[in-house]
Amino acid sequence: MNKLFATVTAPRPRASVTTNRVFVRDLVMEASVGVYNHERVKPQRVRVNLDLEVIGSGLTGEDGAATIRSVVDQGHTTLIETMAERIAARCLEDARVRSVTVRVEKLDVFPDAASVGVEIERSR
Repeated sequence: MNKLFATVTAPRPRASVTTNRVFVRDLVMEASVGVYNHERVKPQRVRVNLDLEVIGSGLTGEDGAATIRSVVDQGHTTLIETMAERIAARCLEDARVRSVTVRVEKLDVFPDAASVGVEIERSR
């Protein structure tokens, strides 16, 4: 007599993942950015904020600031949106980074506004 036995396997509990939020606040630096000719001649002040959701530990705010500086120092960027995308992409090259939020602001565009800018969020 043949008996059929079904093996039922309970789903494995998901291992908890420890995440940390690493950030850089209000990093102000000179950048060559903009579409107009006068923006290509003289650098202007930009403020960059960075938030990283990181798996585990080992990545620091200093790492984030170094990433921002390396992207900004690459030379002229036509749009701050492009600058933000490049910073986000560079951060996501690190496998520990699950998501990134980048805000780039030009500080001296309008005399009656503190800044103009863009904020993007990217994730794996």
